[in-house]
Amino acid sequence: MCIVQNEKNEILLLNRPDNRGFPGYIGPGGKVDFPESLTEGAIREVREETGLQVTNLEYKGLDEHVDPKENERYMVFNYLTKTYEGELLELPPEGELRWVSIEEAMELPMQWWFKRRLPLFFKPETFEIYSKYDSELKQVLELSVKHT
Repeated sequence: MCIVQNEKNEILLLNRPDNRGFPGYIGPGGKVDFPESLTEGAIREVREETGLQVTNLEYKGLDEHVDPKENERYMVFNYLTKTYEGELLELPPEGELRWVSIEEAMELPMQWWFKRRLPLFFKPETFEIYSKYDSELKQVLELSVKHT
């Protein structure tokens, strides 16, 4: 995931419709295609989802989610950039694009895990979020947030 921040201190978010999964506002991002690097994947995803070409990505942290019963691990590598060029897509594939202030963003409908993570992009240190989830109970069993 890569949060793009403009000179007005606004961030670019996607408003994903229900049929795209993870409905609500979210930052651009997606899966890394082999053999690209993590940053190459973030750059490509931002370009595909927004039309912007981003550079100078700053690594902000890791959000790791594990489900021991399902033997699954899901990791999101998070970046921030203030350097971009290009024009926003007129018909973005992932949902409506919108520049919003950070304060306004926190009031928008979004997934709880993204709302938890969003303020961490703007702190000087990096973060590491670890959550253990029980898919049968549909609840987080353990959560830790560390700053480094």
